[in-house]
Amino acid sequence: MPKNPLRALGRAIANRPAAMRAAPLIIRVERFVRRLTGGKHGVLDVAGLPSMELTVTGRKSGVPRTVSLLYVPDGPGAYLLVGSNWGRPGHPSWSANLNAADRAEMHSGGDRFEVKVRRLTGDERDRAWHRATTYWPGYLMEQRLAGDRRFRLYELTRI
Repeated sequence: MPKNPLRALGRAIANRPAAMRAAPLIIRVERFVRRLTGGKHGVLDVAGLPSMELTVTGRKSGVPRTVSLLYVPDGPGAYLLVGSNWGRPGHPSWSANLNAADRAEMHSGGDRFEVKVRRLTGDERDRAWHRATTYWPGYLMEQRLAGDRRFRLYELTRI
């Protein structure tokens, strides 16, 4: 299968702080593309990057909440999520919901399935951070923008 030339462009754009400021627009376009494709694809998929819709129960409301996210493939049936929040100072709200959950639902490429959720800490988190930043170097710039906030990392395992 030929390489997607948009992937290199996506990586170049994602390494620029201006891309982080454009987050609200990117999120709106992502939602539109997901609606248009019945949730099968998002903007990141077009650029050859893996994205998903993650549905997790709200920790306070008990209502299912869905968010589109970039993920890092991490072996068969395993995925890493990084709570970068586009380099903003606060943690993303979805990560607080994920902290309170042991399971969630993942929707990617037309496939919908349940996943086990595990927050990574310590050395395990550090090793996963290295794998995540090797896969998507934009996380390093986002970490610089976020200052002292240490991103939450999660491992999702297909059930």
